Amino acid sequence: MMSGDVAQVVGEIAPYVTAAAGAYGVAVLARTQEEAAAATVALGRRLAQRIFGVRAEGEELPEALADVAEEPHDPDTVAALRRAIRKALLADEELAADVRVLLGQAPGTVRAGDGSPVVVGSVIGGDSIQIGSVGGDAHIGSTGRD
Repeated sequence: MMSGDVAQVVGEIAPYVTAAAGAYGVAVLARTQEEAAAATVALGRRLAQRIFGVRAEGEELPEALADVAEEPHDPDTVAALRRAIRKALLADEELAADVRVLLGQAPGTVRAGDGSPVVVGSVIGGDSIQIGSVGGDAHIGSTGRD
């Protein structure tokens, strides 16, 4: 796998693994019978387990994953996780192929914190609106500009 291909795959993987680490914390690599409520978290967990291995609950996580489990919104911890994923994929072509198969099962939207959807694989043309949260009444309409 070429380095550029790995960078693209890492970019696709990181939001899922980050969501799973944020949801499961230090138990992200533990194999349990409980299913994740959201497809994003379930896929992120499967990706994390495939990349870093399955661990018993309470067993130490790789440092990059443990840091994201503690601080999933810190861009530095997420960057370190991306680097660890990249190194793992570059070192193992079979792993990279397996991860691509798992990514084929990805939902269209990744929830990466605070309930805010992050849309992947989409193109938005024209005017667009992003709302983090709205209190009270809200109205969104066209400004009439063309």
